[in-house]
Amino acid sequence: MKRLGVIGYGGRIRHMLDEIATFGTDATVVAVIDPAEAKLRLRFPEKLQHVTFYDDVDRMLDEAALDGVLIGTNCLYHTPYAIKVLERHLPLFLEKPVAIDEEQVARLHAASLASRSEVVVSFPLRLSELCVMAKEILDSGVIGTIENVQAINNVPFYGSNYYHGWMRDESLTGGLWLQKATHDLDYLTWLVGTPPARVIAVESKTVFTGEMPAGLYCLECPVRTTCPESQLNLFAMQGIIDDMREAESWWDGRWQCSFAVDTGNHDAATAILQYASGAHMVYTQNFYARRGAAKRGATLLGYKGTLSFDWYTDEVVVHHHHNARVERHKLEATGGGHHGGDKRLAHDFLAILNGTGPSRATLADGLLSAQLCLMAKRACATSQFQP
Repeated sequence: MKRLGVIGYGGRIRHMLDEIATFGTDATVVAVIDPAEAKLRLRFPEKLQHVTFYDDVDRMLDEAALDGVLIGTNCLYHTPYAIKVLERHLPLFLEKPVAIDEEQVARLHAASLASRSEVVVSFPLRLSELCVMAKEILDSGVIGTIENVQAINNVPFYGSNYYHGWMRDESLTGGLWLQKATHDLDYLTWLVGTPPARVIAVESKTVFTGEMPAGLYCLECPVRTTCPESQLNLFAMQGIIDDMREAESWWDGRWQCSFAVDTGNHDAATAILQYASGAHMVYTQNFYARRGAAKRGATLLGYKGTLSFDWYTDEVVVHHHHNARVERHKLEATGGGHHGGDKRLAHDFLAILNGTGPSRATLADGLLSAQLCLMAKRACATSQFQP
């Protein structure tokens, strides 16, 4: 039996443990660090029946005889806990972003150089079938060298947690460059095949802002019957929410006002990344799209052709510039979290746990993505290119 330790037994790590279990593995959680032990034991009595909870990470890592560790805490704590695991040279599954500021990036990079740990970073988009197919086509040379990239992420309703839930607190997440764009800048860097030479970016907050009081909860709000972002109207008027019977429990009761003075995070942002060759990329993320307006993917152009794809359509389209041919590569429904990428993350974690294969989303990838996000964040603050 492979003994697993978990630091932060939240929804994301529970989902990844379920993905791991689908492989019929003997990997078993035996130790957990999470301050919500009592609530978790009530919710998951069978899964946690034989699990020991610890209140100190060093004691867990030193006493529990672990074969591997999964980290899924609030983003602020990813780096310090990861460093402790790296010091023990244990296989690690690390939720993104791997770091939320320059100091954390430097500390984590230094720890990685001194460690023998194999790491799987939670970058499922690069491992999804759609992205892998796009990479294979690009590497075939069919569009020529990549000269321009146009990438977009119009986030639908699920992004409301960035304004209603705990992720609205930028001190815990580093903000939406690191919380959201880290996925996109990772897969885009992988597709292009080289990091950019410089980055410039802008961001705006024009929708999820307002003068409602800090600490206001939706169910207690005097304008909940008219506010378009209230749980009631998202259910009754817009039909985005299917059921109001468990409204008090959404995000553990932390559905806060998205128009309050304490609502963090930009709600739209754009970065331009330029490469040593002179080629450049434009990436935009937006958080107030809804329903069919959702879009996530990219268009990559070369002299010989253009390739485009969108995870919401599960299709890759290739236009050949020098003849009339158009290729459409349609995926059958892959299913699973993050368009099937989570299953491949689970596969890779089991591979590094058992010594049967490498990680395809490494700590080096995570550090590079975090650095690009921090460059974009700094560019927003300075209005200057970041080399």
